Amino acid sequence: MTTDQAVGGVATAADPARLADDPRDEPASFRDRLLEGLATSIEERGYRETKIADIVRHARTSRRTFYAEFSSKDECFVALLGATNDRLRAQITDAVDPAAPWERQVRQAVEAYVESVASEPAITLSWIRELPALGTLGRQVQRDAMGSLTDMLFLLADNDEFRRAATRPVSRPIALILLGGLRELTATIVEDGGDIRDLTEVGIQAATALLGPGDD
Repeated sequence: MTTDQAVGGVATAADPARLADDPRDEPASFRDRLLEGLATSIEERGYRETKIADIVRHARTSRRTFYAEFSSKDECFVALLGATNDRLRAQITDAVDPAAPWERQVRQAVEAYVESVASEPAITLSWIRELPALGTLGRQVQRDAMGSLTDMLFLLADNDEFRRAATRPVSRPIALILLGGLRELTATIVEDGGDIRDLTEVGIQAATALLGPGDD
């Protein structure tokens, strides 16, 4: 991975921001705390300005524990984005009722996407705008994330209600156009300080137009 080498220093009880690790904690809990610490710092100051010291301060753990879990800040960032993408897919999938009319399913999916973004807009913006700065690693993470979201879209549109309505088959290019457009509009709204929920209706319109029944 990249940059951010370890800096010396032992956590002491006198410094609350660098508390010694509780030996009763499981390693998985350390990882979760570090991811949450990075998420909090991104919300406060963005990924580029975040230092490992900020992550461990918010996680209330030590640099030693950070480097036991991650080799660098970038690796921690990639893990955070992976967990965020997993939550997004789960929230969308759980929100969609495959027995509902296909238009209703589209609305449920878009509304779930918007609510997920609204719960952590800074992380979403960091994913879209700051991840590319990681170069080859960033591009691969983006491709993997879009691939998993595209696969989710294939599965969501593969049910009796979509088939009954004779909707267009979801191709990978169409899925990328839809998902990429939603992501770019999301970034623009967040950057401009707008209400992400303004994306809901236009997102539904775009998804309905791209996925709806084709002309005979």
